[in-house]
Amino acid sequence: MDAILLAILNEKRKQNSREKIRRRILRDNSNILDLPDTIFHGNFRLSKDAFLYVLREIEPFIITSSIPSIQKLAATLRFLAEGSYQRSIGNDLDIALARPTVCKIIEEVLNVLQSKLCNKWIKLQMTETEQQDSKRFFLENYGIPGVIGCVDGTHVKIVKPHGEDSNLYYNRKGYHSLNVLLICDYKMKIRSVDATHPGASHDSLIWSMSDARHHFWEQYQSGQRGSWLLGDAGFALESFVLTPYRFSQSGTNQSNFNRRHASARNVIERTNGNLKTRFRCLLNTLYYSPQKAVKIVNVCCALHNICKEFNLDMQCESRIEQNDSDTEEDASENFPEEAALIRDSIAQTMFS
Repeated sequence: MDAILLAILNEKRKQNSREKIRRRILRDNSNILDLPDTIFHGNFRLSKDAFLYVLREIEPFIITSSIPSIQKLAATLRFLAEGSYQRSIGNDLDIALARPTVCKIIEEVLNVLQSKLCNKWIKLQMTETEQQDSKRFFLENYGIPGVIGCVDGTHVKIVKPHGEDSNLYYNRKGYHSLNVLLICDYKMKIRSVDATHPGASHDSLIWSMSDARHHFWEQYQSGQRGSWLLGDAGFALESFVLTPYRFSQSGTNQSNFNRRHASARNVIERTNGNLKTRFRCLLNTLYYSPQKAVKIVNVCCALHNICKEFNLDMQCESRIEQNDSDTEEDASENFPEEAALIRDSIAQTMFS
């Protein structure tokens, strides 16, 4: 009996060794850059030029091993694009990596991508030219002056976390998630991302504690006026955040303002859809701790902006998550009088 078990174990070791050799041969004899452009973009969501740019940025910080940096980056991008390395990467002939290896690679590359790309590609501060271009876009297309961007929350599914606070991640839709606060500009570039809050948190609560709100509050306090974000009814009206009227009668200035406001806010909804369509790991459930899921979200946002910079627009955009905030409870009506006057003035001048 012992001899049979030993023989089985030896055969298993030989199979594993042969599989490692097979994968190594596949990797050594394949070059992902030889893929046709359309297939390359479909697999990794970046063009070859954008891929090589990212590779140059992170390669000095990738641990040297038998697996080249180009393969490590490709495996990570493949995961972000599909959301399931078990299905897409383990048997991918162009990557040819075992699942445990892929798991380690993803952890390593995510850490490097977050530290080297996120701060560089996700910037809340806008130049004067960027602000004027944004204001012109929203005024000419929607008739609302002074708008420099839009803010909204979107949910990213995660597996139920371990620990007593797991209920904090259980959102109103009936699943565990991160509630991710995003700010985008008129070009659908992501200007700010905060993915650190559990799914049960309300958009207005996340916004009130965010660095982004502190940034706009400080600007307002320093005397900067005439610039604001568009937010839905889940946010409180502020002197730098325009929200729709809670109650409005058809045909009134308030009703017309709400209609224009909703149309203009479509920019953030399209940004959410574009982000999740491009990196479908954000549409699937992330089977990781909340801390690692935050990294994944941050990296996807930075890569999204790189795609925009390289003019890599998606052919279609997801509409799955556009109603994330539609069922949020409205924020409190206790808003500053000055903010109400600003909104009333805009509503009146828009249709005078």
